Amino acid sequence: MRKLLNTLYVTSTEAHLGKEGQNVVVRVEGEVRLRVPIHNLESVVSMGYTGASPALMHLCAERGVAMAFHSPNGRLLARLTPANKGNVLLRKRQYEMHDDPQETLTVSRSVVLGKLANCRTVLRRFIRDYGTDQGASEVEMAVKHLSASIDQAKEVTSTEALRGVEGDGARRYYGVFDHLIRVQKPAFAFTKRSRRPPLDRINALLSFLYSMLAHDCTSALETVGLDSQVGFLHRLRPGRPSLALDIMEELRPYLVDRMTISLINNNQVNPKDFIVKETGAVLLREDSRKKVLNAWQSRKQEVVQHPYLQEKVEVGLIPYAEALLMARYIRGDLDGYPPYLIR
Repeated sequence: MRKLLNTLYVTSTEAHLGKEGQNVVVRVEGEVRLRVPIHNLESVVSMGYTGASPALMHLCAERGVAMAFHSPNGRLLARLTPANKGNVLLRKRQYEMHDDPQETLTVSRSVVLGKLANCRTVLRRFIRDYGTDQGASEVEMAVKHLSASIDQAKEVTSTEALRGVEGDGARRYYGVFDHLIRVQKPAFAFTKRSRRPPLDRINALLSFLYSMLAHDCTSALETVGLDSQVGFLHRLRPGRPSLALDIMEELRPYLVDRMTISLINNNQVNPKDFIVKETGAVLLREDSRKKVLNAWQSRKQEVVQHPYLQEKVEVGLIPYAEALLMARYIRGDLDGYPPYLIR
């Protein structure tokens, strides 16, 4: 397993990224705010508007450091990736599997089963800890529904039907998500998932962290030599990292949803951390983005036991581990793609 390097998150909208020797330099209004050696980084994420110098882009491409440019609320605007040096035969096999309906269904089924099982585990954890609280009965019903969805997913015979099962399970899961939030109501109330734009504080937090997870999954897939844009569950769309979104599905409940719940329930974020626009869109404030990203980075440093590899891995390496398992399956070294299942 490779070493977990750092991701540099630049949250200031006025920051400009440049190069000095072998260092990434962050300047705001001409003043140097940060200097980081390139060898300490595996990726750079900027949420500013002034961009980066061509010299820095060349250095990052040369050293294998991915760069991503996001809007302040986390929406991906552009991405610079190093040349893919993976095995072209691996990618060729990936494309062949994508074009095979049965192979597409097989991989998609594993992804959906992983997602539904992990959503169910998140809800079961709530029942275990707060089974006598208001809303627990609704959460129990959602758990039963997810169990039925898992059984359905095992039996469907087309990817379209599988997407329907996945969508129905996701609606039931998000339908009880509000019960998992135990404090700071009604400021942190949740009714349904809203994306572009997020229409409440919880959705703003989820969308922001999902975009960070998408970046990590995309980088992991490209590291192992796969094409992040050619997936199985998610349809092809120009510019969309479909395979990264596939792997994300199983990781969302564990890496993002549980963290979002903890940040709110432990009062690490509060209503003042968000801006509510006249249009109804809700965004994280700049200082609050830094706070959330610090928590995200700290979480990535924690060590867990990978359920399939049976090895200790840092949480930040879980997307890489799943990308590696996906590559092994596509190569033919594994009989099936094993999704990451939480306990």
